[in-house]
Formats: sequence, C-alpha cells, structure tokens
Amino acid sequence: MRRLLNPRRWQVAGAVAGSLVGLWLLLAIPGAEPFVAPAPERGRGFAWNQDTLWRSLETAYVEKRLAGCRTADRAAAAGLSGLAVTAERLGRAPMPSDAAALDSVERRFFALAPLVAACPRYLRDYVRLSGRLREAIKWQSRRWDVAGDGARVRLYRSLYGFRGAVEEAMLQHPDTSLSLLEGRREPSATPAATVHGVEIHSGDILVSRGGYPTSALIARGNDYPGNFSHVGLVHVDGVSHVASVIEAHIERGVAVSTADAYLRDKKLRIMVLRLRADLAPLLVDPLLPHRAASLALERAQSGHIAYDFDMDYTDPSRLFCSEVASSVYGELGVRLWTGLSTISGAGLRRWLSAFGVRHFETQEPSDLEYDPQLVVVAEWRDAGALMQDHIDNAAIDAMLEGAEAGDALFYPWYELPLARLAKAYSWLLGGFGGQGPVPQGMSARAALRNRAFSDRQRWVAARVAEAAARFTRQQGYPPPYWVLLDLSRTATEALRGAPRTAHL
Repeated sequence: MRRLLNPRRWQVAGAVAGSLVGLWLLLAIPGAEPFVAPAPERGRGFAWNQDTLWRSLETAYVEKRLAGCRTADRAAAAGLSGLAVTAERLGRAPMPSDAAALDSVERRFFALAPLVAACPRYLRDYVRLSGRLREAIKWQSRRWDVAGDGARVRLYRSLYGFRGAVEEAMLQHPDTSLSLLEGRREPSATPAATVHGVEIHSGDILVSRGGYPTSALIARGNDYPGNFSHVGLVHVDGVSHVASVIEAHIERGVAVSTADAYLRDKKLRIMVLRLRADLAPLLVDPLLPHRAASLALERAQSGHIAYDFDMDYTDPSRLFCSEVASSVYGELGVRLWTGLSTISGAGLRRWLSAFGVRHFETQEPSDLEYDPQLVVVAEWRDAGALMQDHIDNAAIDAMLEGAEAGDALFYPWYELPLARLAKAYSWLLGGFGGQGPVPQGMSARAALRNRAFSDRQRWVAARVAEAAARFTRQQGYPPPYWVLLDLSRTATEALRGAPRTAHL
C-alpha cells in the first residue's frame, strides 16, 4: 500500500502520461495547407451543353421501346448503312476538324442510339460502326493541330461521345453486349503474344480503368473527363514470347506484372494502343517499340523507382503511370501525348493538391487515345460492371461540382497522430525494401484525405445505385447517364447534410 501511495511513482506516471498527451497533441497539429498551383494558361474545361438533346434521345427511346422494334427497324438499318458509307469516305478524304460533315456524323450517330437500344439485334453492328468511325476520325486527325482547341474538342466529342452513345445502348441490353471490339490490325515487327484472343506486341500501350474511387477520380478529374485511369507498357520476350506489363502503382512505385497478374487486378475496361507503323522513327527502326519496352523493363528490374505524386512528366527520377510509357519513348525520339492534359477547375486543383499533385498540365491516361500517332488495336469492356462504372463516374462528376462550389475534403483530426506514426513506420520499412501502410511520397494527411475521399465516393455511389435500381423497376429500363448524374447530385446534397461519421 505504501508503494502504491508513493508520491514519486505518481509523479513519474503523471509525467509519462503528460508527455504522451503532449506528443499526441503535437502530432495532431495539421500544419499549413498544401500549395495549389495556378491553372494552366491554355486550360479550359469542356462542357457538352446538350441537356436538351440527351433528354430528347431518352424520350425517343421510350417511344420506340413501347411501340416495338418494328417501328424502328427500318430507320435503324438505314442509319447504320448510311453511316458505314460515310465512315469509308472519312477514311479517304481529308477535311478540317471544324468541317460541317463531322458535325453531321456526330448528330447521326447519336440519333441512332435510341433506335439501336429499341432493336437490340443491331447493337453489335452499332458497336462495330463506332470502331470504324473512330478509326476514320483518328486518320483525319493526322493532319490536324491536335494541341489546338478546335481539334481537341472534335476528337473528344467524337471518340468519347461515340463511346458514350454505344454504352447507353449496351446498358439497355447487357446480355447481348459485345465486350471485345477489335480495332485496326496495325502491323508491327516486334515480338508478339496472344492474350485473351488479342495479339499484343512488345511496345503496345494498355490504357485501362480500375474499379476504385481514386480510379474514377483520375479518369474524370481533368478538363476533358474520360473513361481511363491507368497506363501500362507491354513487353514481350523475343525468345519465350512471354508478355509482361510495366506499370507504376501508387502503393509500390514502378513494378513488373505478368499478363495474368495485370488482368487479375480489377479492370473495368482496357484499350490496346499501338504506334503507327508508318511513323518516321519506326520506318528507320521497326523494333523501336520493343527497345522502348525493354528499356522500361530493365529500369524497373534494376532498382526501386518511386511513384510520382507530383505528376511532373518532365522528371524521370520518379514516375506516374503515364510516364512509364512516355519517358522511354521520349528517349527514343517519339513524343507521346501530342496534346497535353490540363486541369483548370479551382476546386479540383485544391482536392488534387491535397493528394500531392503539383502539376496541372500533364499526361492523363484518357487523353492518350486522342494522340494521332497511335491506333486502337482492341477495346474490351466488362459488360457486367458497365452500370457500376457509369454510377462511379456520375458520383465523381457530382462531387467535383461540389468541389467547385467549395466542398472540402475532411478527415477525422484525431486520426492524424496515428497516420503520422504509420508514415514513420512506412519510412522505416522502405529503408529495408519493405512497403508500409502509407505509400512513399504520400504524406500522412494526404493518406487520410485519400481514404476520406474514397469513403465519400462509395457513400454517394451506393445511394445512386439504390436510386437507379428503383428507377429501373419503375420505368422498366436502366437510367441513362444524365439521370445518374441527377441522382448523384441529390446524393451529394444529402452527403452535405449527413454527419461526417456517416461516410467516414
């Protein structure tokens, strides 16, 4: 009893407790907010401003669906046939990016969507037609200044817009969807391997979309919201013909995966891009793509390359996913991303800065599709996950509207000390070649905000999914994207009024 009542012991215990509390409070001090770089001078956010058109297409679909396929059959067949002829002409006669004929193609293709959705037997033809038109538009773009606003808008409206129209029709008939769309069989002299029925060559670029909230943010978070969030570079061994993929991951930096491991990681869509065989550097050296892939593989295997959270495409010492391809191709004389991506929105820049991004004129995965040096070899979609893909996109779009209106990324302040201790632990593990809970290059606060953002996106997306299921039961067809966006705005408004603990 005397020992228990020893004043000195209580003084020591109190001092220890006080020190721990003091340390905890010290670690809880947030510090200054990260610097937010200004918007790129040439940046300008794209807006369709076509709400009336989208609603009219939905109305047309409902009318054709109720009336039966017979009323749409002849118009659908004639529209497909006419656009197929137009696609052939577009592949032969050059025209400027602002040509009225291209505006007409866009209108006609969109007008076909409700007819095809009402007559599913034409869906495969519609999907294939989108591929032919995409190839023709990309052929046209070889003569355009793709860094200029006019060409950039045209490429986006056509390539992104045609894909959007196709997927709206696909969502009405998911059981008959064409998951794999073969593109142009561009010749290549590099080693090849067949993966899931597609011949891929060393030096091919895989542009994909993951199934995580941050994947949706990467895809949507720029001036031209897209469908892709990740880039990988294919290497095929010249002797064994084993395919591998070199890619940069937020968690572990640059890594090499087998083709099977790459496909096992959740992918909602994948597009295979290949350099045109008639490019001047490839005419001189047809094996240049294989040399680029071999260079990337050698560097990935020779030592650790950290992930570049800054998104500085000019610094090869750290790499984000797009740089894995652009850095090695650039060294060999091929400059990818002829039109750089821009991120202009003040709210989006503020959110991305909180995650560590410092450069807002950079190389976004979705924008690589618009590079005229590349052709689309194949595109695969997970038809079963297509609706969730659209829900995730709509949730992000609504959340980013909130960011522009001033919404902030909150995280529980009392978790900051634990996050900083986790960061210190990760730093120690990294010194011995290990991987801790907080990625190298990411701050403790950025990690907390990243988790809070993902929780919020899942909260919104879950409520949109519930509302979309109710819409389908009531209307008899799945909601199109503009309805999903309305539902997401409603959920985002509810999120603002909910206790933070409800979505953290």
